[in-house]
Amino acid sequence: MRYLLSLLFFIPILSFSQSDFEKAEVLFRQQKYAQAQQQFERILRAEPVNFKVMEYLGDIQGAQKKWQNALAYYKKLKTLQPNNAEYIYKYGGVLGMIAKESNKFKALGMIGEVKSSFEKAIKLDPKHIEARWALIELYLQLPGILGGSEKKALVYANQLLKLSPVDGHLSKGHIHEYFERYAEAEREYKKAIELGSSKVCYQKLADLYKNKMDQPEKAKKTLAEFNEKNKS
Repeated sequence: MRYLLSLLFFIPILSFSQSDFEKAEVLFRQQKYAQAQQQFERILRAEPVNFKVMEYLGDIQGAQKKWQNALAYYKKLKTLQPNNAEYIYKYGGVLGMIAKESNKFKALGMIGEVKSSFEKAIKLDPKHIEARWALIELYLQLPGILGGSEKKALVYANQLLKLSPVDGHLSKGHIHEYFERYAEAEREYKKAIELGSSKVCYQKLADLYKNKMDQPEKAKKTLAEFNEKNKS
């Protein structure tokens, strides 16, 4: 009987807490970051090791480009959950943004940890799509003397092709576009559209036409095709 009374007493508290969490999630999705942060911080004070709340707080800081604040949350998460691929990926991503905005000498000291974070995320979760995208971008942006390489970027694009063909073609298109091989990029983006037909696929092709190939009419036609296919 004492156990049942304790359980009945606990249920309303749990429901209230869940309700607060859901409200905070809605605020986050609405990009009302200040209000969402207040809600999540209140929950975290009551539940200091709520990993999901910590992650949301890091995401809020990241969405506002407050990289150091975001890093503090992700660093704590990867310390508390060292085998969680997503936390390690997000830590590496934010560290990469800090490196990008730092002077060259400071950035040099961060690149190794950024790369190893993405690699560890893939090791922990062999199907991690975003970590492969991050490594592709890293190898494209890094100078050759620091390890940048189209060949290395293509390794991860080929892995994406097996895991998610749409992402694979989009990533190959991105690599071709980066090196100004626009006809090849166009071909890859069209393959992605054939497989996925998502707005992202059409947008990538339209942006290529408009911004790189000086073909605004093709860009309009591409977006019109998407809208026509997705009429409600």
